[in-house]
Amino acid sequence: MKSDPVSSNSAEPVPRFDFSVVRRLRQREGQTLAQLSERSGVSIPVLSKLERNQTTAELETLARLARAFGLTAGDLISLAESPLAHRAKSDTYESNSFSFHRIRYANHALILAEAPAGARLSKPEVHRDELETCWALEGRLRLSIGSQVLELAPGESVQFDAVEAHSYETLADSVFLILHLRKPNRF
Repeated sequence: MKSDPVSSNSAEPVPRFDFSVVRRLRQREGQTLAQLSERSGVSIPVLSKLERNQTTAELETLARLARAFGLTAGDLISLAESPLAHRAKSDTYESNSFSFHRIRYANHALILAEAPAGARLSKPEVHRDELETCWALEGRLRLSIGSQVLELAPGESVQFDAVEAHSYETLADSVFLILHLRKPNRF
């Protein structure tokens, strides 16, 4: 069983849902409480208490608020459930002559890669169903993606479906970023 997270400044449990996100969304759109109340049909006192986490909301209230912001109720709940920032520690690994420093999150991974000239990686790690973006920072890269061959100079990038067979070759000492972005609801 998971315990509630505890704030680092006190012994008070952090609320499971932080509906101050409603205030941030409202302010981002330049709305007053009265304007949001009119758009959503939720009373000002309920909005005020919700924004200050002094009450919980019924599903119908969340659905009305979500529609007022152009979201689904599920999107609003996800925003209220997630912390504002997620922190992760990188891991490091090597494959052939490539060195990788990777940060992983739930829906993406960001990888800083370095390799000397002439390094080749013909079978990168197995991917889930993801999009992959490669951004050359230094050096020159040759990517083979299916039957297509592309060369990237510093500042150039390419995005492709990572389930396609692909390989990397460095034409000069290279530093590049790779982003793996999970595709939502693909299969």
